[in-house]
Amino acid sequence: MIKPQIVYKIAIVLCCFLSSVSVFSQSKKQLELEERRQELRKEIEQINSMLFKNKSKAKSQLSLIEDLNHKINVRNNLIKVTNQQANLLTREIGVNQREITQLREDLENLKADYAEMIVHSYKSRSTQSKVMFLLSSTNFHQAYKRLQYIKQYSNFQKQQGENIQIKTEELKIANQKLLKQKEDKQALIKENSIAQAQLELERKQQRELMASIQKDLKSYTAQIKEKQQEADRIDREIEKLIREAIAKSNKKAGNKSNTSGFTLTPEAKNLAASFVANKGKLPWPVEKGVVKLKYGNQPHPIVKTATIHSNGVRIATSPGAQVRAVFNGEVYAIIVQKKGNPTVLIQHGNYFTAYKNLGKVYVKKGDKVTTNQSIGEVFTNSATGDTTLSFSVFKESNTQNPASWLYKM
Repeated sequence: MIKPQIVYKIAIVLCCFLSSVSVFSQSKKQLELEERRQELRKEIEQINSMLFKNKSKAKSQLSLIEDLNHKINVRNNLIKVTNQQANLLTREIGVNQREITQLREDLENLKADYAEMIVHSYKSRSTQSKVMFLLSSTNFHQAYKRLQYIKQYSNFQKQQGENIQIKTEELKIANQKLLKQKEDKQALIKENSIAQAQLELERKQQRELMASIQKDLKSYTAQIKEKQQEADRIDREIEKLIREAIAKSNKKAGNKSNTSGFTLTPEAKNLAASFVANKGKLPWPVEKGVVKLKYGNQPHPIVKTATIHSNGVRIATSPGAQVRAVFNGEVYAIIVQKKGNPTVLIQHGNYFTAYKNLGKVYVKKGDKVTTNQSIGEVFTNSATGDTTLSFSVFKESNTQNPASWLYKM
């Protein structure tokens, strides 16, 4: 039968282990939250720099409120993450305080045991008493055992002294950690308070803009419809060109039965495979940017009766921003329409990437391009100050969500 003392010690060890696992898990979560918080802070800085800095008065009310809505959403996420961090710190502080209490109790017990040993050692300190203790043994075996006991007792006494030093140091570190946690929590609370105040100002501005837009809702609805038609025209042209490329590849290979997909050369197959292998790791088409419009069908953030259909993502960036190829490939076409700015279409085997709304184009049809190579410059609207790139990914003629392909989008 296991002794109660042993069961108690096992329970203590198990509790300490589970506590350490919990603290490790919380610390890991805290690091993840901190990384996300810094990303959101950086995104707000980019929003301020790219969407709200030195903007022309000609910028439409609709565009202003779209930008403001995006900023409010990001700030809401920042406040949410900061709150999660503060709450997690509160739990970690509680765990640490309990650990400190236990350490203090352990230290007091160690000191009491050590004091008792010192008193006992003092009473039996004479060499003569130790010699007599050995000589009074009834046989050699007993004398050997007593000698071992004396050594063990001396070593144990020394170990207890070292344990006291270790526990004292552990307690000191735990107190420092607790102080740091409390400081971090106060900093987060202060930052959240500032963010809440900024959010309230932005919401007030949002309400004022919405009230202005509601007075002329028909006009804004017409603007949204016109923008959608322009985007659809470019997308139809891209899809037409890709279908033509599929037909050419099959005709060249003498494959008359295949009409839906490419017949690729070994080189093109390798390129496509490499493109797929880098899914989720591709660089952004601009060095810095903020995603203003996501992929897919979505209700308009202002005019709820209008639906936005997006074959890609719309990225706001800085004036003069360079457009970069996201992967090795060949320029398949430069699309120029009467209304709108040039689009560069790059082929990567049976995949294509499209870069729309360029102000300058540095490449021509048939050029080989490499990852991160500058292929042009994003167009900046001189009247509104907007600098926006639309970016799409296609497999055959089917659209893909760029957020699944680009790194941390």
